[in-house]
Amino acid sequence: MKKFYSFIITLLILLPINVFSLDYPSINSKIVEVYDINDDKVLYEVDSNKQTSIASLTKIATTITAIENIKNLDEQVTITNNILSTVSSDASKAGLKVGDKVTYRDLLYASMLPSGADATNSIAILSSGSIDNFVAKMNELAKKLKLENTHFVNVTGLDKDGHYSSADDVRKLLNYALKNELFRQIYTTKEYTLSNGLKVKSTVNDKYGKNNDVSKIIGSKTGFTGNAGYCLSSLSNINGHEMLIIVLNASHIGNNYYNIVDTVDLINFMNESYKDEKLVKKGQLIKKIPVTLSKIDNYNILSTKDVKKYLPKDYDIKNLKIEYKGLNTLSFSNKKGEKIGSIKYYYEGKLINEEKVILNKEIKMDIIKILKKYYYIIIGVILIISGLITYRIKTKKKKR
Repeated sequence: MKKFYSFIITLLILLPINVFSLDYPSINSKIVEVYDINDDKVLYEVDSNKQTSIASLTKIATTITAIENIKNLDEQVTITNNILSTVSSDASKAGLKVGDKVTYRDLLYASMLPSGADATNSIAILSSGSIDNFVAKMNELAKKLKLENTHFVNVTGLDKDGHYSSADDVRKLLNYALKNELFRQIYTTKEYTLSNGLKVKSTVNDKYGKNNDVSKIIGSKTGFTGNAGYCLSSLSNINGHEMLIIVLNASHIGNNYYNIVDTVDLINFMNESYKDEKLVKKGQLIKKIPVTLSKIDNYNILSTKDVKKYLPKDYDIKNLKIEYKGLNTLSFSNKKGEKIGSIKYYYEGKLINEEKVILNKEIKMDIIKILKKYYYIIIGVILIISGLITYRIKTKKKKR
Protein backbone atom coordinates (compact mmCIF):
# COMPACT_ATOMS: atom_id res chain seq x y z
CA MET A 1 0.00 0.00 0.00
CA LYS A 2 2.85 2.38 0.89
CA LYS A 3 4.43 1.70 -2.49
CA PHE A 4 1.11 2.52 -4.18
CA TYR A 5 0.79 5.89 -2.39
CA SER A 6 4.41 6.69 -3.20
CA PHE A 7 3.68 5.97 -6.86
CA ILE A 8 0.61 8.26 -6.87
CA ILE A 9 2.53 11.12 -5.19
CA THR A 10 5.41 10.74 -7.65
CA LEU A 11 2.97 10.72 -10.58
CA LEU A 12 1.27 13.91 -9.37
CA ILE A 13 4.62 15.63 -9.03
CA LEU A 14 5.69 14.66 -12.54
CA LEU A 15 2.45 15.51 -14.27
CA PRO A 16 2.44 19.03 -15.84
CA ILE A 17 -0.14 21.33 -14.31
CA ASN A 18 -1.61 24.20 -16.34
CA VAL A 19 -2.60 27.20 -14.26
CA PHE A 20 -4.69 29.97 -15.81
CA SER A 21 -4.92 32.96 -13.52
CA LEU A 22 -6.69 35.28 -15.94
CA ASP A 23 -10.34 34.42 -16.48
CA TYR A 24 -11.03 35.16 -20.13
CA PRO A 25 -14.65 35.99 -20.98
CA SER A 26 -16.92 33.20 -22.17
CA ILE A 27 -16.63 33.13 -25.97
CA ASN A 28 -19.28 31.89 -28.39
CA SER A 29 -17.01 32.04 -31.46
CA LYS A 30 -15.38 28.71 -32.19
CA ILE A 31 -12.18 30.21 -33.61
CA VAL A 32 -10.42 33.21 -32.05
CA GLU A 33 -7.12 35.07 -32.13
CA VAL A 34 -6.03 38.20 -30.25
CA TYR A 35 -2.80 39.74 -31.51
CA ASP A 36 -0.69 42.62 -30.16
CA ILE A 37 0.74 44.52 -33.15
CA ASN A 38 3.18 46.55 -31.02
CA ASP A 39 4.81 43.50 -29.44
CA ASP A 40 4.23 41.18 -32.43
CA LYS A 41 2.67 38.61 -30.11
CA VAL A 42 -0.43 36.42 -30.07
CA LEU A 43 -1.98 36.95 -26.64
CA TYR A 44 -4.90 34.52 -26.91
CA GLU A 45 -6.13 31.97 -29.41
CA VAL A 46 -8.62 29.18 -29.92
CA ASP A 47 -8.06 26.87 -32.92
CA SER A 48 -6.45 29.78 -34.76
CA ASN A 49 -4.67 27.54 -37.29
CA LYS A 50 -7.75 25.52 -38.22
CA GLN A 51 -8.73 25.76 -41.89
CA THR A 52 -12.24 27.15 -42.23
CA SER A 53 -14.50 29.35 -44.32
CA ILE A 54 -13.90 33.04 -43.60
CA ALA A 55 -16.83 34.58 -45.52
CA SER A 56 -16.33 38.24 -46.46
CA LEU A 57 -13.09 38.54 -44.52
CA THR A 58 -11.86 37.37 -47.93
CA LYS A 59 -12.38 40.96 -49.11
CA ILE A 60 -9.35 42.00 -47.04
CA ALA A 61 -7.28 40.03 -49.56
CA THR A 62 -9.33 41.36 -52.49
CA THR A 63 -8.81 44.97 -51.42
CA ILE A 64 -5.07 44.88 -50.71
CA THR A 65 -4.52 42.90 -53.94
CA ALA A 66 -6.38 45.59 -55.89
CA ILE A 67 -4.43 48.40 -54.23
CA GLU A 68 -1.12 46.73 -55.10
CA ASN A 69 -2.05 45.88 -58.72
CA ILE A 70 -4.21 48.74 -60.06
CA LYS A 71 -1.98 51.60 -61.25
CA ASN A 72 -4.59 54.37 -61.24
CA LEU A 73 -7.21 53.96 -58.53
CA ASP A 74 -8.90 57.17 -59.62
CA GLU A 75 -9.60 55.85 -63.12
CA GLN A 76 -13.33 55.99 -63.88
CA VAL A 77 -15.03 52.74 -64.84
CA THR A 78 -18.58 51.79 -65.80
CA ILE A 79 -20.68 49.09 -64.13
CA THR A 80 -22.20 46.74 -66.70
CA ASN A 81 -24.99 44.19 -66.69
CA ASN A 82 -22.45 41.42 -67.41
CA ILE A 83 -20.56 42.31 -64.24
CA LEU A 84 -23.64 42.43 -62.02
CA SER A 85 -24.86 39.12 -63.45
CA THR A 86 -21.86 37.41 -61.81
CA VAL A 87 -23.03 38.45 -58.34
CA SER A 88 -24.76 35.70 -56.39
CA SER A 89 -28.31 36.49 -55.31
CA ASP A 90 -27.51 35.67 -51.66
CA ALA A 91 -24.44 37.90 -51.51
CA SER A 92 -24.43 41.27 -49.73
CA LYS A 93 -24.41 44.24 -52.09
CA ALA A 94 -23.39 47.89 -52.00
CA GLY A 95 -26.18 48.95 -54.37
CA LEU A 96 -24.37 49.54 -57.66
CA LYS A 97 -26.54 49.85 -60.81
CA VAL A 98 -25.92 49.20 -64.48
CA GLY A 99 -24.40 52.31 -66.04
CA ASP A 100 -22.96 53.70 -62.78
CA LYS A 101 -19.67 55.51 -63.40
CA VAL A 102 -17.34 55.19 -60.43
CA THR A 103 -13.61 54.94 -59.69
CA TYR A 104 -11.65 51.94 -58.50
CA ARG A 105 -11.16 53.83 -55.23
CA ASP A 106 -14.96 54.05 -54.89
CA LEU A 107 -15.24 50.30 -55.47
CA LEU A 108 -12.70 49.55 -52.73
CA TYR A 109 -14.80 51.42 -50.17
CA ALA A 110 -18.01 49.83 -51.50
CA SER A 111 -16.41 46.41 -51.18
CA MET A 112 -15.11 46.82 -47.63
CA LEU A 113 -17.65 48.99 -45.77
CA PRO A 114 -21.01 47.37 -46.71
CA SER A 115 -19.23 44.21 -47.94
CA GLY A 116 -20.61 44.71 -51.44
CA ALA A 117 -20.05 41.69 -53.67
CA ASP A 118 -21.18 43.84 -56.62
CA ALA A 119 -18.21 46.15 -55.95
CA THR A 120 -15.81 43.26 -55.35
CA ASN A 121 -16.66 41.46 -58.60
CA SER A 122 -16.45 44.77 -60.45
CA ILE A 123 -12.91 45.33 -59.18
CA ALA A 124 -11.83 41.86 -60.28
CA ILE A 125 -13.38 41.88 -63.76
CA LEU A 126 -12.59 45.49 -64.69
CA SER A 127 -8.96 45.36 -63.49
CA SER A 128 -7.99 41.82 -64.50
CA GLY A 129 -10.42 40.73 -67.20
CA SER A 130 -11.97 37.98 -65.11
CA ILE A 131 -12.56 36.88 -61.54
CA ASP A 132 -10.26 33.88 -62.01
CA ASN A 133 -7.38 36.12 -63.14
CA PHE A 134 -7.81 38.30 -60.08
CA VAL A 135 -8.09 35.31 -57.72
CA ALA A 136 -4.76 34.07 -59.06
CA LYS A 137 -3.18 37.34 -57.86
CA MET A 138 -4.78 36.89 -54.45
CA ASN A 139 -3.25 33.42 -54.16
CA GLU A 140 0.12 34.85 -55.22
CA LEU A 141 -0.13 37.27 -52.31
CA ALA A 142 -1.07 34.44 -49.94
CA LYS A 143 2.01 32.52 -51.09
CA LYS A 144 4.20 35.60 -50.66
CA LEU A 145 2.97 36.03 -47.08
CA LYS A 146 3.38 32.29 -46.41
CA LEU A 147 -0.28 31.81 -45.50
CA GLU A 148 -0.07 28.03 -45.41
CA ASN A 149 -3.72 27.50 -44.42
CA THR A 150 -5.18 29.80 -47.08
CA HIS A 151 -6.48 29.30 -50.61
CA PHE A 152 -8.90 31.52 -52.53
CA VAL A 153 -11.41 30.48 -55.18
CA ASN A 154 -13.47 33.67 -55.37
CA VAL A 155 -13.15 37.34 -54.38
CA THR A 156 -16.21 37.56 -52.13
CA GLY A 157 -15.82 34.71 -49.63
CA LEU A 158 -18.98 32.82 -50.50
CA ASP A 159 -18.77 29.15 -49.49
CA LYS A 160 -17.09 27.05 -52.14
CA ASP A 161 -14.86 23.98 -52.10
CA GLY A 162 -11.20 24.96 -51.98
CA HIS A 163 -11.87 28.41 -50.51
CA TYR A 164 -10.55 28.59 -46.95
CA SER A 165 -8.21 30.29 -44.51
CA SER A 166 -7.58 30.41 -40.76
CA ALA A 167 -7.79 33.03 -38.03
CA ASP A 168 -3.99 33.17 -37.81
CA ASP A 169 -3.64 33.64 -41.58
CA VAL A 170 -6.33 36.34 -41.61
CA ARG A 171 -4.40 38.09 -38.84
CA LYS A 172 -1.14 37.90 -40.82
CA LEU A 173 -2.88 39.16 -43.95
CA LEU A 174 -4.60 42.01 -42.12
CA ASN A 175 -1.43 43.00 -40.28
CA TYR A 176 0.34 43.18 -43.65
CA ALA A 177 -2.48 45.12 -45.31
CA LEU A 178 -2.71 47.71 -42.52
CA LYS A 179 0.86 48.79 -43.29
CA ASN A 180 -0.57 50.20 -46.53
CA GLU A 181 -1.81 53.74 -45.89
CA LEU A 182 -4.81 53.55 -48.25
CA PHE A 183 -5.93 50.16 -46.93
CA ARG A 184 -5.73 51.42 -43.34
CA GLN A 185 -7.79 54.46 -44.32
CA ILE A 186 -10.47 52.29 -45.92
CA TYR A 187 -10.46 49.76 -43.07
CA THR A 188 -11.01 52.48 -40.46
CA THR A 189 -13.61 54.52 -42.39
CA LYS A 190 -17.19 54.42 -41.08
CA GLU A 191 -18.98 56.13 -43.96
CA TYR A 192 -18.08 57.05 -47.55
CA THR A 193 -19.86 58.63 -50.53
CA LEU A 194 -18.98 57.29 -53.98
CA SER A 195 -18.46 59.68 -56.89
CA ASN A 196 -21.87 58.65 -58.25
CA GLY A 197 -23.52 59.83 -55.01
CA LEU A 198 -24.07 56.38 -53.49
CA LYS A 199 -23.43 56.46 -49.71
CA VAL A 200 -22.00 53.35 -48.07
CA LYS A 201 -21.53 52.64 -44.35
CA SER A 202 -19.44 50.26 -42.26
CA THR A 203 -21.48 47.15 -41.44
CA VAL A 204 -20.27 47.14 -37.82
CA ASN A 205 -21.49 50.67 -37.16
CA ASP A 206 -24.57 50.63 -39.38
CA LYS A 207 -25.96 47.18 -38.52
CA TYR A 208 -24.44 46.03 -35.24
CA GLY A 209 -23.73 49.34 -33.53
CA LYS A 210 -27.39 49.84 -32.64
CA ASN A 211 -27.35 47.09 -30.02
CA ASN A 212 -23.66 47.02 -29.08
CA ASP A 213 -21.07 49.54 -27.96
CA VAL A 214 -18.61 49.37 -30.85
CA SER A 215 -16.87 52.67 -30.06
CA LYS A 216 -13.57 50.92 -29.25
CA ILE A 217 -13.47 49.20 -32.66
CA ILE A 218 -11.31 51.48 -34.82
CA GLY A 219 -11.61 49.46 -38.01
CA SER A 220 -13.31 46.25 -39.05
CA LYS A 221 -14.50 43.79 -41.66
CA THR A 222 -17.51 41.57 -41.09
CA GLY A 223 -18.54 38.35 -42.79
CA PHE A 224 -21.24 35.70 -42.79
CA THR A 225 -21.97 32.49 -44.66
CA GLY A 226 -23.58 29.23 -43.65
CA ASN A 227 -20.22 27.49 -43.28
CA ALA A 228 -18.29 30.38 -41.78
CA GLY A 229 -20.95 31.57 -39.37
CA TYR A 230 -20.65 35.19 -38.20
CA CYS A 231 -17.10 36.51 -38.53
CA LEU A 232 -15.30 39.72 -37.66
CA SER A 233 -11.80 41.09 -37.96
CA SER A 234 -11.18 44.26 -35.98
CA LEU A 235 -8.54 46.79 -35.04
CA SER A 236 -8.56 48.44 -31.59
CA ASN A 237 -6.23 50.55 -29.49
CA ILE A 238 -6.02 49.10 -25.98
CA ASN A 239 -3.91 51.00 -23.45
CA GLY A 240 -1.63 52.30 -26.19
CA HIS A 241 -1.26 48.98 -28.01
CA GLU A 242 -2.87 48.27 -31.36
CA MET A 243 -4.71 44.94 -31.25
CA LEU A 244 -6.13 42.73 -33.97
CA ILE A 245 -9.00 40.49 -32.92
CA ILE A 246 -10.22 37.78 -35.28
CA VAL A 247 -13.37 35.81 -34.42
CA LEU A 248 -14.82 33.16 -36.74
CA ASN A 249 -17.77 30.81 -36.70
CA ALA A 250 -19.93 32.66 -34.17
CA SER A 251 -23.70 32.29 -33.90
CA HIS A 252 -26.60 34.72 -33.88
CA ILE A 253 -29.32 34.52 -31.23
CA GLY A 254 -31.99 37.21 -31.22
CA ASN A 255 -30.27 40.59 -31.32
CA ASN A 256 -27.00 39.06 -30.18
CA TYR A 257 -24.55 38.69 -33.03
CA TYR A 258 -21.75 36.93 -31.21
CA ASN A 259 -19.00 37.97 -33.61
CA ILE A 260 -19.64 41.49 -32.25
CA VAL A 261 -20.42 40.47 -28.66
CA ASP A 262 -17.27 38.34 -28.39
CA THR A 263 -15.08 41.05 -29.90
CA VAL A 264 -16.42 43.74 -27.56
CA ASP A 265 -16.03 41.41 -24.56
CA LEU A 266 -12.43 40.64 -25.54
CA ILE A 267 -11.62 44.33 -26.01
CA ASN A 268 -13.06 45.16 -22.58
CA PHE A 269 -11.21 42.24 -21.01
CA MET A 270 -7.89 43.24 -22.57
CA ASN A 271 -8.46 46.85 -21.53
CA GLU A 272 -8.98 45.79 -17.90
CA SER A 273 -6.34 43.06 -17.75
CA TYR A 274 -3.32 44.33 -19.72
CA LYS A 275 -1.16 47.42 -19.36
CA ASP A 276 2.46 48.58 -19.52
CA GLU A 277 3.93 47.25 -16.30
CA LYS A 278 7.05 48.91 -14.89
CA LEU A 279 9.45 46.02 -14.30
CA VAL A 280 12.53 48.13 -13.51
CA LYS A 281 12.55 51.68 -12.16
CA LYS A 282 15.01 54.33 -13.29
CA GLY A 283 17.84 54.45 -10.75
CA GLN A 284 17.27 50.86 -9.57
CA LEU A 285 20.43 49.07 -8.38
CA ILE A 286 21.49 46.44 -10.92
CA LYS A 287 24.94 45.43 -9.69
CA LYS A 288 27.72 46.48 -7.32
CA ILE A 289 31.26 46.36 -8.68
CA PRO A 290 34.24 46.37 -6.29
CA VAL A 291 36.69 49.27 -6.74
CA THR A 292 40.35 48.77 -5.83
CA LEU A 293 42.98 51.26 -4.63
CA SER A 294 40.45 54.08 -4.70
CA LYS A 295 38.56 56.25 -2.23
CA ILE A 296 35.34 54.22 -2.75
CA ASP A 297 34.96 50.50 -2.15
CA ASN A 298 32.13 49.82 -4.62
CA TYR A 299 30.61 51.37 -7.72
CA ASN A 300 26.82 51.01 -8.07
CA ILE A 301 25.49 50.26 -11.55
CA LEU A 302 21.99 51.75 -11.79
CA SER A 303 19.34 51.53 -14.51
CA THR A 304 19.18 54.80 -16.44
CA LYS A 305 15.53 54.41 -17.48
CA ASP A 306 12.25 52.73 -16.63
CA VAL A 307 11.89 49.31 -18.25
CA LYS A 308 8.29 48.53 -19.15
CA LYS A 309 6.51 45.58 -20.72
CA TYR A 310 2.89 45.20 -21.85
CA LEU A 311 1.69 42.37 -19.61
CA PRO A 312 -1.41 40.89 -17.97
CA LYS A 313 -2.12 41.97 -14.41
CA ASP A 314 -1.12 38.52 -13.11
CA TYR A 315 2.38 38.70 -14.59
CA ASP A 316 5.20 37.03 -12.67
CA ILE A 317 8.22 39.25 -11.92
CA LYS A 318 10.29 36.06 -11.64
CA ASN A 319 10.17 35.91 -15.45
CA LEU A 320 12.32 39.06 -15.56
CA LYS A 321 16.04 38.38 -16.00
CA ILE A 322 18.70 41.10 -15.92
CA GLU A 323 22.06 40.37 -17.53
CA TYR A 324 25.12 42.56 -16.99
CA LYS A 325 28.20 42.05 -19.15
CA GLY A 326 31.34 44.11 -18.66
CA LEU A 327 34.08 44.92 -16.19
CA ASN A 328 33.75 43.21 -12.83
CA THR A 329 36.30 45.38 -11.00
CA LEU A 330 37.24 49.04 -11.31
CA SER A 331 40.12 51.23 -10.16
CA PHE A 332 41.41 54.79 -10.48
CA SER A 333 42.73 53.84 -13.92
CA ASN A 334 39.13 53.79 -15.25
CA LYS A 335 38.06 57.23 -16.48
CA LYS A 336 34.72 59.04 -16.18
CA GLY A 337 32.65 58.67 -19.41
CA GLU A 338 34.21 55.30 -20.25
CA LYS A 339 31.93 52.44 -21.31
CA ILE A 340 32.39 49.67 -18.78
CA GLY A 341 29.66 47.26 -19.88
CA SER A 342 26.04 46.76 -20.94
CA ILE A 343 22.75 45.62 -19.40
CA LYS A 344 20.14 43.48 -21.14
CA TYR A 345 16.62 42.96 -19.77
CA TYR A 346 14.73 39.78 -20.66
CA TYR A 347 11.15 38.76 -19.98
CA GLU A 348 10.27 35.10 -20.53
CA GLY A 349 13.58 34.75 -22.35
CA LYS A 350 12.82 37.54 -24.85
CA LEU A 351 14.96 40.68 -24.95
CA ILE A 352 12.77 43.68 -24.05
CA ASN A 353 15.38 46.40 -23.47
CA GLU A 354 19.09 47.09 -23.24
CA GLU A 355 21.43 49.92 -22.33
CA LYS A 356 25.13 50.82 -22.17
CA VAL A 357 26.80 51.24 -18.80
CA ILE A 358 28.90 54.39 -18.69
CA LEU A 359 31.14 55.28 -15.75
CA ASN A 360 29.48 58.47 -14.52
CA LYS A 361 31.90 59.57 -11.79
CA GLU A 362 35.59 60.11 -11.34
CA ILE A 363 37.36 57.41 -9.35
CA LYS A 364 40.17 58.92 -7.29
CA MET A 365 43.36 57.19 -6.23
CA ASP A 366 43.79 56.40 -2.50
CA ILE A 367 47.51 56.64 -1.59
CA ILE A 368 47.07 54.94 1.76
CA LYS A 369 45.33 51.91 0.18
CA ILE A 370 48.10 51.68 -2.40
CA LEU A 371 50.79 51.84 0.29
CA LYS A 372 49.02 49.19 2.35
CA LYS A 373 48.51 46.86 -0.60
CA TYR A 374 52.04 47.18 -1.94
CA TYR A 375 53.84 47.78 1.41
CA TYR A 376 56.19 44.82 1.20
CA ILE A 377 56.91 45.38 -2.47
CA ILE A 378 57.70 49.04 -1.84
CA ILE A 379 59.97 48.19 1.13
CA GLY A 380 61.66 45.53 -0.97
CA VAL A 381 62.27 47.95 -3.83
CA ILE A 382 63.63 50.56 -1.41
CA LEU A 383 65.98 47.98 0.13
CA ILE A 384 67.18 46.84 -3.27
CA ILE A 385 67.81 50.41 -4.40
CA SER A 386 69.58 51.20 -1.12
CA GLY A 387 71.70 48.09 -1.51
CA LEU A 388 72.64 49.05 -5.05
CA ILE A 389 73.58 52.54 -3.99
CA THR A 390 75.68 51.20 -1.08
CA TYR A 391 77.37 48.69 -3.38
CA ARG A 392 78.29 51.40 -5.92
CA ILE A 393 79.71 53.65 -3.22
CA LYS A 394 81.89 50.79 -1.84
CA THR A 395 83.01 49.87 -5.34
CA LYS A 396 84.15 53.43 -6.05
CA LYS A 397 86.10 53.59 -2.78
CA LYS A 398 87.99 50.38 -3.60
CA LYS A 399 88.96 51.74 -7.05
CA ARG A 400 90.45 54.82 -5.41
